[in-house]
Amino acid sequence: MKHEVDLSKYTLRTDLAIESLQGKESVQGIKVSSKNFEEIQVTTVMVSRKGSSSLGKKPGKYITIEFQDITDEENRKRVSQVFMREFKKLVRPKSKSDHILIIGLGNAKSTPDALGPMTVEKITVTNPLYELGMLDPSYQRVSIFTPSVMGKTGIETSDLLAKVIELLKPSMLLVIDSLASSSLHHVHKTIQMTDTGIHPGSGVGNARKEISKEVLGIPVVAIGVPMVVDAVTIVSDTMEFLTKHYVYTKKHMHQAKYKLMTNVNYLTEENTITKEEKEKLLGLLGTLNEEEMKALLYDVLSPIGYNFMVTTKEVDFMVEQLSDLLSFSMNKVFRS
Repeated sequence: MKHEVDLSKYTLRTDLAIESLQGKESVQGIKVSSKNFEEIQVTTVMVSRKGSSSLGKKPGKYITIEFQDITDEENRKRVSQVFMREFKKLVRPKSKSDHILIIGLGNAKSTPDALGPMTVEKITVTNPLYELGMLDPSYQRVSIFTPSVMGKTGIETSDLLAKVIELLKPSMLLVIDSLASSSLHHVHKTIQMTDTGIHPGSGVGNARKEISKEVLGIPVVAIGVPMVVDAVTIVSDTMEFLTKHYVYTKKHMHQAKYKLMTNVNYLTEENTITKEEKEKLLGLLGTLNEEEMKALLYDVLSPIGYNFMVTTKEVDFMVEQLSDLLSFSMNKVFRS
């Protein structure tokens, strides 16, 4: 008897366009291109109106930068260089006098949600000098604003920004926020930029009013880094790692070198488990594909309130590192 899982109840919790693709690269209205720069992967997804409904994302450009370790100084420099190059493709002010307003979304007192506020704190604010006629012509006119979250202010962030835009009349809005991912692989190791704006809180099931050109009347570029995943993702990815570990161990268990190794990174090899091996290892669960497994786990964890949003134990350090990288890179672009 074929086991069927109802997939309609499970909604993929991700803010990343590349995670929403899932084999939709050939769908009409979706164009995907990838480049690699010294182990830094850059994927550009162009979504037209035809492809928007299939992907579940607004029409526009999504640029994703995937990397491994920004705590390493040399790798961090490479990521910064790639980020600046891709950033310039989306943020193109006509002149240095064009006013760019940078928004730090999120709750500064909740570490996984503090990326936006921490980043804008380190941005060089130049608008006061521009107002006084003293701004060096090599610097971009920049202001910052941290609106906090509706749970603290009682004010819808999009409505608040509309009033700030009415007062300052900026040429462009640049929004920085923490994102949610559907893969452990992308947490702290991915930057997404898009010209479509953002739905604050959408990845954690608390979607607020849209912040976009359609709503606010000026171009909006959103920059984000995945900081959290849900428990369904953690359990599902662990099941996948289990199968990879099984295949790797089976392949190398009789090698003397393997027996002496105490810390094996089995993800460095491309090891694919067969259908028969998977069913032998996991039983009935082995008959489910990735999407069906996540749907089942959602059905198990959600009714009892255990589908938590989770981050890593070193999140404090990583938010600091990522905010440094983003602010340094943007400051450099704005004074070039």
